[in-house]
Amino acid sequence: MIIQPLEEFTREPVTLGDHLRRRRLVLGLYQKDVAAQIGVTTSTIWNWENNWSSIALGYMPKVIKFLGYNPIPCPEDLMERLAWYKQVNGLSLELLGAEMGRDPEQLSDWLSGRHTPCRRNRKEVELFLSGHVQGPEAVQRSGAALPEERAVASGSMNSFMARTTSEKP
Repeated sequence: MIIQPLEEFTREPVTLGDHLRRRRLVLGLYQKDVAAQIGVTTSTIWNWENNWSSIALGYMPKVIKFLGYNPIPCPEDLMERLAWYKQVNGLSLELLGAEMGRDPEQLSDWLSGRHTPCRRNRKEVELFLSGHVQGPEAVQRSGAALPEERAVASGSMNSFMARTTSEKP
């Protein structure tokens, strides 16, 4: 009898909820365990995993830390990169403004497309992002599978789980 791996392990995750569910299952955790780590309710994890609601901005850094990588690709366009930085670091316009030394209203205008920053301001944004592109926990996923995902794909998940659970303190 051949045991088929779960669909979560055979198809590439598309949404943040897909990434969250795959990581939880790979680690052998319940939704309540992930909820405690991130600081939300179990039903919130269920909603995220089933794409019934989107992950609130303030929880994004904790979700990325839980995943161990950042599944959100960094865009090429400067203002899109600034919006990406704001998202993956869970920053409000006020916090981003404080970090950049900018007025949050000005940032709102730029990010919404109401105004385009002048050449000097674009250079300042580029300089800011060049020193902060990834953020503290936002490791960009390069497409390579994590060790436990490779174990699932190769069918050796039981030996991987036995090895990692025996290593826990």
